[in-house]
This record gives sequence, C-alpha cells and structure tokens, in this order.
Amino acid sequence: MENWANGLEQVAITVTDENGDFIDLNTHSKRVNLKSMDENLIGRNIMGCHNKHSKEIISKMMENKTSNIYTIEKKGQKKLIYQSPWYKEDGSFGGLVEMSLVIPFEMPHYNRDKAQ
Repeated sequence: MENWANGLEQVAITVTDENGDFIDLNTHSKRVNLKSMDENLIGRNIMGCHNKHSKEIISKMMENKTSNIYTIEKKGQKKLIYQSPWYKEDGSFGGLVEMSLVIPFEMPHYNRDKAQ
C-alpha cells in the first residue's frame, strides 16, 4: 500500500514512540525538519532537537498524556501545530504525534452547532 501521508504537501507528520524516539516522519516533515533528505532521525530522541522550554513541554505531555495545540508564523507561513499522544491497539501509550499544517492567515470559521 502506498504511504498516503507522504502525499500531503502542506502537512508535516512526525511520530515518536513512548521513549521519545522518532519512529516515522512523512516526506514533508523530513523537508522541514532535516538539513538534508539523506539525514535520518529514526531512532534518535526528540529531546535532542529542542530547546529547554520545548523539552519541558514535551516531558509534561509524555508524563501526563496531554495534547499541545498552537499556531506559529515561520518563513512567511502560518501553521497550526497539533501535538498529541497516540495509543497502541492494546490501549497503552505509544508516544507522541505532531502534525504541522500550513493554514491561511485569515480563514473562515463555521459554527456547526448554530443553525444556518
């Protein structure tokens, strides 16, 4: 089966295991996170790629199994960063997944609870 996640041109998906070691990056994640497409993060720990403040957030997320969601502006693009725990089929903590999505600076918001 073809890896559909590699076809997402504006969505970077990065996955770690329960120890914080990288286990998967889609093609866009490699483009934005690696100096060279030949570089390999698989097996390396996420803590080696972050500053002290980010390490504290990641540690809390892993300890408490919580999500972290925010937006950033980088290189002229606005991005939604969605970081969340993922769970194995047996229900145990599997690690963290981060999805970084390029979004418009101005975008519509629809309230689906409100009658149109």
